[in-house]
Amino acid sequence: MRHLSVLALCILSACAPAPRAEVSKSLASDSGALPQVSSPQAFASPVAPAPIRRPNSEMLRDFLDLTFRMESGRAIPTLSRFEGPVTIAMTGDVPGAAAGELGRLIGRLRAEAGLDVRPAAAGAPASITIEFVPKAKLRRLVPTAACFVVPGVSSFDGYKSARGTATVDWGHLTRREKVAIFIPSDTSTQEVRDCLHEETAQAMGPLNDLYHLPDSVFNDDNFHTVLTRFDMLVLRAYYAPELRSGMNEAEVARHLPAVLARLNPGGEGGAGSPKSIAPRSWVAAVEQSFGLRGGNARSAAERMVGIAMAQGWRDARLAFSFYALGRSQISSDPEAAVRAFAEAQKIYRSLPGGEIQSAHVDMQLSAIALSTGQPGQAIQFADRAMPAVSRAENAALLATLMLIKAEALEAQGQVAEARALRLDTLGYARYGFGSEAQVRARMSEVAALAARGRRG
Repeated sequence: MRHLSVLALCILSACAPAPRAEVSKSLASDSGALPQVSSPQAFASPVAPAPIRRPNSEMLRDFLDLTFRMESGRAIPTLSRFEGPVTIAMTGDVPGAAAGELGRLIGRLRAEAGLDVRPAAAGAPASITIEFVPKAKLRRLVPTAACFVVPGVSSFDGYKSARGTATVDWGHLTRREKVAIFIPSDTSTQEVRDCLHEETAQAMGPLNDLYHLPDSVFNDDNFHTVLTRFDMLVLRAYYAPELRSGMNEAEVARHLPAVLARLNPGGEGGAGSPKSIAPRSWVAAVEQSFGLRGGNARSAAERMVGIAMAQGWRDARLAFSFYALGRSQISSDPEAAVRAFAEAQKIYRSLPGGEIQSAHVDMQLSAIALSTGQPGQAIQFADRAMPAVSRAENAALLATLMLIKAEALEAQGQVAEARALRLDTLGYARYGFGSEAQVRARMSEVAALAARGRRG
């Protein structure tokens, strides 16, 4: 399940929007519309994923935790997977860009994970059915999910009828025959793509998410938006011939060292540092801090930090705790927010695979610098973040960084450069945010930061 994204742009919600005319006057046409770009597609071809930088002994524990537990903590007794070719079909109100995004994903799954996956023939039953449903209908059933995946059905109506029964219970599966993915039909292209990546991976492979994974979409922090090399290795191992549906955890554990040695020989020999699963008290604090379950964000973030320190963590979970603390203090205590973000940044920059998380922190720091009248510092943070964001194919975050930089350039008197950068931003913004109204809203929010900085 992909949870609603509450991470990338949280600084902006602390500001009142600037008047629309102030935001768009340098870009809008006489009709008030933003300039057209040739395509909202931000990334025409996949960027080579970062290499895996952890030993197989650590990978083994992560694989078992991903495979034999669910996000709720419930144990799964046996491995289940598709046996034979996997076919995928789309139905419902399919967005125009979805076919291209699914084609790119299938290409990557075949090339990088070695999976026999292909589009279903017209009219033929599919192993995985992706149904596009209006966002409001999805939220009525699962309020905190951007999209989700269930076994045993091939339609949204079928899911509603079977909800709460063993038919759609992953714990009762010993072999996967049909799985359904439900994605909003009325959302941005990036959200469609992100849902396709995470939910297809879970439809085929592991069902759990682990907060300590810095380099995976199998993590509820939502920092990674497309499948990584770690994810592809997990899927390749999941479908290794040494494994089969119906194996229990002990049986998989006996075969897995040889599987990983064959698939990832570079990971042999290192001792690693396998991580324990985060306690439910910390996960509950995460959900409260980021608004998924309600509650005071700052108090919840402080609990996250306290639990992380008590657990002795020095990994992505401690960094995420400081990130949450910084986010919760932006409006009330910006200096404390910067200190918390700096602690998060120090940890993320030390972690193999932590580049995109570090970029998220830089976005927050860049926005704070812009709102406090430090345009030069804002540009430095944005420039440092953008390469990692491009590699991660996060158009929404990239567009936000570009808009922050454009406002900072304008604050320094570089008006022509700012206008050119805003124009360059539009393709990414339309891909990442969706409609023109949403693009305007994001421009307005960033402009409000600059206005605050000018007021001092």
